[in-house]
Amino acid sequence: MKHRNAIVSFAAILVLSACATVPPESRQLAANFNAMQPTSGLAREMTMQEAERIRDGLVAELSASQGKAVGHKAGLTNPAVQKRFGTTSPVRGVLLEKMLLEDGAEVPAKFGAIPFFEADLVVVVKDEGINQAKTPAEVIKHLSSIRPFIELPDLVTAKEQPLSAAIITSFNVGARLGVLGKPIAATPDLVDALGKMSVVMRDQDGKELARVPGAAILGHPLNAVVWLAQDVAKSGGRLRAGDILSLGSFTAPNFTKPGIRITVTYEGLPGNPTVSARFK
Repeated sequence: MKHRNAIVSFAAILVLSACATVPPESRQLAANFNAMQPTSGLAREMTMQEAERIRDGLVAELSASQGKAVGHKAGLTNPAVQKRFGTTSPVRGVLLEKMLLEDGAEVPAKFGAIPFFEADLVVVVKDEGINQAKTPAEVIKHLSSIRPFIELPDLVTAKEQPLSAAIITSFNVGARLGVLGKPIAATPDLVDALGKMSVVMRDQDGKELARVPGAAILGHPLNAVVWLAQDVAKSGGRLRAGDILSLGSFTAPNFTKPGIRITVTYEGLPGNPTVSARFK
């Protein structure tokens, strides 16, 4: 019996130790994520190192309900947006399995604390050679597919909460949901098309809400892959086969309303592929 009690006590210590390693900000952000309530009180002077620790704790907390990590997302991939938040670099979040929906998904208009939608693009990693790629032409050799993507992020913060690149990192760059279009085989001839395409967002009446060049993301969308590989490496990790990478927003944030149906078209890619989502 004493032996059994010792085992139980040791297990309890392990649980408490694991909980202690999760920053309290991570637990608060996870609670607000699950309750779809805005967060406040994140430190204005938060460093990027502190932010990454909070993000990783948040991802660990959310994995119980959102599933395993399946990839990464880049945010602040436009120089003008970077300037707004006082940084010269993108920021990185983690994508979890249950965050990703298929083309045509119907989503509640109130899917988060402060929900909005953006035109994005996803690529799927083919092999670990991606970690050495330095140019779009090198990147595409190590991708299996490219997928249209409407990201459905959650700003998750109250009006009084200051925002910075570090704070945005801490709440996992707003990762909440996203809608994936059909995969397009990644071939070398797509490199030029990706840089020159027009990403066009329209509503259910065909009204054009945004039209943005592919080069809006870091001069070429595949440059975001290079940055993601480098940022993951800084944390001692590597991109792996099957990883799903969200490359960043082409468009400004658009806030949701019930009854809206959004379609994003990638004009200039073969067949002008699309992806759509509806808000109920």
